[in-house]
Amino acid sequence: MSIKNQFVADSDMHVMEPPDLWERYIDPEFRHAAPKGLTDMKRDMRVQVKTRVLLKTGRVRPKAATPAGDGWREDHDDAYAHSERCGWDSQSQLDAMNAEGLDMAVMFPSRGLFVLGLDTVEMSGVDGLEPDYAAAIARAYNDWMHDFCSLEPKRMFGAAMVAPHSVELAVAEARRCVEEYDFKTVFLSPGAVGRKPWHHPDYDPLWAECERLGVPIAFHGGGQNELRPDFSLEIFDELSLWHTFSQPLGIMTVTASFCGGGVLERFPKLRVSFLEAGCGFFPYYLDRLDEHFEKRAGEMPIPRRPSEYVEQGRVLVSCEPDEHAIAYVCERVGSDKILYASDYPHWDADFPNTVSAIRDREDLSAKAKRDILGANAARFLKI
Repeated sequence: MSIKNQFVADSDMHVMEPPDLWERYIDPEFRHAAPKGLTDMKRDMRVQVKTRVLLKTGRVRPKAATPAGDGWREDHDDAYAHSERCGWDSQSQLDAMNAEGLDMAVMFPSRGLFVLGLDTVEMSGVDGLEPDYAAAIARAYNDWMHDFCSLEPKRMFGAAMVAPHSVELAVAEARRCVEEYDFKTVFLSPGAVGRKPWHHPDYDPLWAECERLGVPIAFHGGGQNELRPDFSLEIFDELSLWHTFSQPLGIMTVTASFCGGGVLERFPKLRVSFLEAGCGFFPYYLDRLDEHFEKRAGEMPIPRRPSEYVEQGRVLVSCEPDEHAIAYVCERVGSDKILYASDYPHWDADFPNTVSAIRDREDLSAKAKRDILGANAARFLKI
C-alpha cells in the first residue's frame, strides 16, 4: 500500500502519446491518412486529422514576461523533466506513479482526447470522419495503449477509445479491448456526433455491450474541437475563461442524458463515471434535474428521480484534489461516489502532490479519504 496503508488508485491519469503513434499503429489501409501529433509546444496535445488541427489554440499573442506567460509554471518543468527526458515512455509513467504514490492507474490520452473531435462526413462534409476511418484511429490508439501498459499490466490499465461515428464498430472495439486487453473502462468525449444526444436509442447497442462486459462508461472532456455543441460556447478565446466552465458543462449534458434521459433506466446494470469536471457541480445539478422531474411530470422518460441512479452507486464523479467542495459533496452525495484523479501531466495537475492534497485535508474523514483515494475505484472499476 502506498500512503499510510491506504490503497491508492488513480481513475484519470494521462499519457503523452508519441506524435507518430497513428503513423506506426494504424491499419495499413489508412496509413496514408494517419493522424499526426504536433510537437513544437511543451506537452503538446494537438493532433492533425485530415486538414484540421485539434485542439484549437486560439489567437497568437506576445509572450508575457512572467514565468507563467506561456501557460506553464516553472515547477511543472521541474516535476516533468524526467518524463520529458525519457520521451514520456512507459517507464517514466511508472516512475511518476511511484513518485505520486499510486498503486494502480487507469490511463487516458492527451492527443487522443481530440483525435476523434470531428463529426461525421454527413454532418461536416469531406473534412468529417468516415466511420471505418474513425474506428481505425481508435483501434490504433488502443493497440498502442496495450503495449504501453504491458510494462506493468497489474498496475497500469487502459481506458478504451471507441469512435461513436459507427455504433456497430464501437461495440466491436469495446468488446476487443475488454476481452483481449483487459481494459477497465470505455471512454467517450461529451461532444455529440451527428447531433444525437447520448440518450438517443441509436447508442443503445454500445451501452448494452458495456453492461454485458461489466465495464463502466467514462466520459472525459478535453478542449475546443469541431464537434457541436462546443462547450466553450465559441465566444470565449482565452482558455482561462472557457476552461473554467467547459468541462462541467459538457459533463452536465451527459448527466442529463444518462440520469434524466433514460439510459440508466434502460440498462439497469450499466455504470458511468464523469471525469475532469470536478465534483462541485454534482449536487447542484442533480438537484436541478430532480426539480424538473418533479415539476414537469412526464417529460423525462424515467419512473424515478434522476438522483436515484446516483444513489444506486452506478454514477461516480472525479474530484480535483484541491476542490473546496469535496467535503460538501461527500455530505450531500456520499464519499462513495467520488473518484480520485491526478490528471497527470496536464497543466493544471499538481504532480506529485495530488495524493497528499487529499490525505492531508482536515475536512475529510478517514473513511472519505479511503473511499476517494482507492476504495471507490477498486469497486467501480473491478480492479
